[in-house]
Amino acid sequence: MPGLSRREFLKRTVAAGAIGGMVLSGADKLGAAEAAAGQFGTFIDLTRCDGCKDLETPRCVSACRREKTPQFPQPAEHIEYYWPRKKKEDWSGKKQLTNRLTPYNWSFVQTVKVEHQGEVREIHLPRRCMHCDNPPCANLCPFGAQSKSPEGPVLINKELCLGGAKCRDVCPWGIPARQAGVGLYMKIAPKYLGAGVMYKCDLCYSRITAGRPPACVESCHKKAVVFGEKEEMRALAHQKARKIGGFIYGETENGGTSTFYVSPVPFTKIHKQLMDQKAEQPVPDAPGFPGMPPGVSNFLNTANGAALGMLVAPVAGVVAAGFAAYKTIKGEKQ
Repeated sequence: MPGLSRREFLKRTVAAGAIGGMVLSGADKLGAAEAAAGQFGTFIDLTRCDGCKDLETPRCVSACRREKTPQFPQPAEHIEYYWPRKKKEDWSGKKQLTNRLTPYNWSFVQTVKVEHQGEVREIHLPRRCMHCDNPPCANLCPFGAQSKSPEGPVLINKELCLGGAKCRDVCPWGIPARQAGVGLYMKIAPKYLGAGVMYKCDLCYSRITAGRPPACVESCHKKAVVFGEKEEMRALAHQKARKIGGFIYGETENGGTSTFYVSPVPFTKIHKQLMDQKAEQPVPDAPGFPGMPPGVSNFLNTANGAALGMLVAPVAGVVAAGFAAYKTIKGEKQ
């Protein structure tokens, strides 16, 4: 079979760029609304989660690590700095950390004590990607490495990701974690290009597509995390919130997500405690320790977000088409 012609390559590139522009301009909103009907979500009941105090590591975190170990990064022995800066994000020597999000730990449990209505409550918060309805991380990735799957989870293609961390910059929770010394840039120009690969929870996508629940859900002995059809999870959250006079998080934040938390105390108070804890960390501005900012808006809904999206979409299309062409040509030569 002959190799991909220049004309066919250009046709694929233009098409991919045009599709990306339609997505970010909102031209695909009807299709997205229709797709949402079959999406999955999670309901996290903070009145049930006890943080697995009987164990050193919460069950959900251990289950996540067991499930995702094969997908963890295997970086080069020698990792260059991010040229021209003397900086690199390398977590390979801290693989055992379970108290924050890292490329080797895609979920963790935060614990805060909150005073509400004259009572101090201890709240345990399972944390990982929120899997937003209209994820700015995916829509603004200049390499087209992230996508919102039909089932709901937001996925990262590690073969396309160059670790630019734009996804983390636009995420209200700063969820994606970066590991240097791995990924496409290592094959192109490891000294001068890229920064690695971004990693985060994919809601156990392979399990979902096989008809199984995420590992964290399956392992929770308190049934604090429930998985199912997204609208059913939303309904459960509202039902629980009404029952306890509680508060919901994740339904409207960042334009809506597939994760619905219910708490007996306001999330404004939870967020304040989380930020106080973060300020006490050895490196307060280090990523991997998210807050819960209430009512946060989606960057794509701002003027700057819309403008940036229209600029990024064609670039993402070119990169994606170029990578597809490269794989096609490589496959035909083998």
